[in-house]
Amino acid sequence: MRKKQIEQGLADGTKVFSLAGKRGLLVRRQGSGEVAMQLGFVSAILPDLSLEEVLAFAAEEGFACVELMCWPVGKAERRYAGVTHLDVAQFGEELASHVRDLVRIHGVQISGLGYYPNPLDPDLEQRRRVVEHLRKVIRAAPQVGVQVVNTFIGRDPHKTVAENLQLVREVWPSIVAEAQTAGVRLGIEHCPMLFSDDQWPGGWNIASTPTIWRELFTFFDSLAPGVVGLNFDPSHLVWQGIDTVRAIREFGPRIVHVHAKDERIDRDRLYEVGIYGYKWHIPKLPGLGDVAWGPFFAALTDVGYRGPVCIEVEDRAYESSLEDRKRALRQSRRFLLSFFG
Repeated sequence: MRKKQIEQGLADGTKVFSLAGKRGLLVRRQGSGEVAMQLGFVSAILPDLSLEEVLAFAAEEGFACVELMCWPVGKAERRYAGVTHLDVAQFGEELASHVRDLVRIHGVQISGLGYYPNPLDPDLEQRRRVVEHLRKVIRAAPQVGVQVVNTFIGRDPHKTVAENLQLVREVWPSIVAEAQTAGVRLGIEHCPMLFSDDQWPGGWNIASTPTIWRELFTFFDSLAPGVVGLNFDPSHLVWQGIDTVRAIREFGPRIVHVHAKDERIDRDRLYEVGIYGYKWHIPKLPGLGDVAWGPFFAALTDVGYRGPVCIEVEDRAYESSLEDRKRALRQSRRFLLSFFG
């Protein structure tokens, strides 16, 4: 009966979200065709598990959705990269059907497909490979019933902001066109990607501030209105001194996906190295840093956001084992549940 209810809900177009917990599967329907925000997690923290194991864990722990990582199979470029829970390199209907079956069986939705490289990489061959793979991710999304692909705009760290914005105009039209054809929205994450000397001085992602978001959205809307939005993560704004609530209120209609990650400011370290130094802002689990989660969720609800909120674990204190990383997801879920009613 429970499985039948999920399949019927998905087939008839009714907006539903499901929670599969230790006491069984729960389907919650909202009136007037609306759904509440859905709590999930980013699959990058579980590279040891297969897709089926990730969805089974999510169902057992009561998560409604998972953002699936879609990096090319191979060596990781950095922490949390190189995770492949959906291999789009040779993607076809057989694999798509298998993924859709797993979603139905476990009652856990796919909130989005994630691939976070540097599409503006100064190495032209690397840039070509990145853009080609990103387009494959976009083409795969509708085949598994997913309408959002999350990624970075990228940046050539050796070029100025103006030069990078010009580079966006050269590189990104084909990506936006691919998304428009696929019926997919692009969620641009706004981490500056400035953590080490090889990313100095500008970082690897230009889309990090409201001023740049406005310029990018003006350009992207001239190509395909509404296709490009934000994958909003408060942790990236806290350490830049950007008002998170104000950003949500201004860009609310642009938010297509949300990451729940905290950031702790180490004031002693900041005193020593200044804002241009490293390791003075530290990713933490929700509730363990400086994000004001009450005002954050108040702003999201005020602007009418009804999409996924996916926990992104990048807290080194919870990385020593698979069980620690699972514990991080459980702990984060317990903390955030009070905002989900």
